[in-house]
Amino acid sequence: MKSNRLGKSGIVVSDICMGTMTFGHQADEKTAFRIMDMAYDAGVDFYDTAEMYPVPPDVKYVGATEEIVGRWLKTKDRDSVILASKVAGPSHSWIKAPLRGGKTGLDRHHIVRAVETSLQRLDTDYIDLYQTHWPDDDFPLEETMMALDELVQSGKVRILGCSNETTWGLMKSLWASDAHGVARHHTIQNNFSLNNRRFEDELAQACRQEGVSLLPYSPLAGGVLSGKYNDGAFPEGARFSLYQHAPKRQQVMLHRFLNEKTLECTRRYQAIAADLGISVVTLAIAWSKQHDFVASTIVGATTAEQVPELLAAADVVLTTETLAAIDAVSKDVPYPMG
Repeated sequence: MKSNRLGKSGIVVSDICMGTMTFGHQADEKTAFRIMDMAYDAGVDFYDTAEMYPVPPDVKYVGATEEIVGRWLKTKDRDSVILASKVAGPSHSWIKAPLRGGKTGLDRHHIVRAVETSLQRLDTDYIDLYQTHWPDDDFPLEETMMALDELVQSGKVRILGCSNETTWGLMKSLWASDAHGVARHHTIQNNFSLNNRRFEDELAQACRQEGVSLLPYSPLAGGVLSGKYNDGAFPEGARFSLYQHAPKRQQVMLHRFLNEKTLECTRRYQAIAADLGISVVTLAIAWSKQHDFVASTIVGATTAEQVPELLAAADVVLTTETLAAIDAVSKDVPYPMG
């Protein structure tokens, strides 16, 4: 397992990160422990969670994932694990009712409440990487960064990052940090996959120039790149199977990620992977982590049986010929919402 630095910070992590969004819903606690143990034993030292996990449409209790991760963390040497979590930001449809009385935001009050609650659920006295989960366009970024800086100065958080952010939002936050002499974002966690290369348009260059690392989430495009939705299939318990009868926001995501073009591209990526003697899952993750602006690619699993395919990407380096073949397919891929 190779390692990379998170931005300009002193934190170095494995180039594969285990995501936990399904823990407490699609994966029960026993399964979650098994998944994390397998990753840990393979050399993965980076684990990403959030106060609003799990988030499928029928979840009534958010925060269960952090509790599961916290109990697992007690079975390990705390210093051997780099732990990331997130403050939700503005309310969204699936968290509006259950999370902090239906009110969220990136003002000081909500940030302090969020981190204290996450620390309790995770049963730890510090979080290595604390991220804003969604931008809060109604609140000044200067105040958000100053509030986050307080967490760093207090020792509750080591470094900061953002997620689902735009180029403008990232650059504005970096300017605010520099202007006020407070802690800056070292990472950005956005959607990035073979079926969604939108990040390369502008954000990649901003990351290179500013020393910010991308932590790609959903490298399998919500599971589409695994091939499990091929030929009209909707496997029981899969994310987009659940989204078929979900609120409008999930319906929009379903159709942007799962459509005729993305399925056709997936079939073509499967052919490339087959020629290499690897699975398309392994191909997609290997491609993701091979970018110079990527520090660690976030993978997720709902069963222990899925883990070996994910971790196999640690030993795969794609040739220039393979990357060229992938680029040829990518020209036909639409850009879903990231």
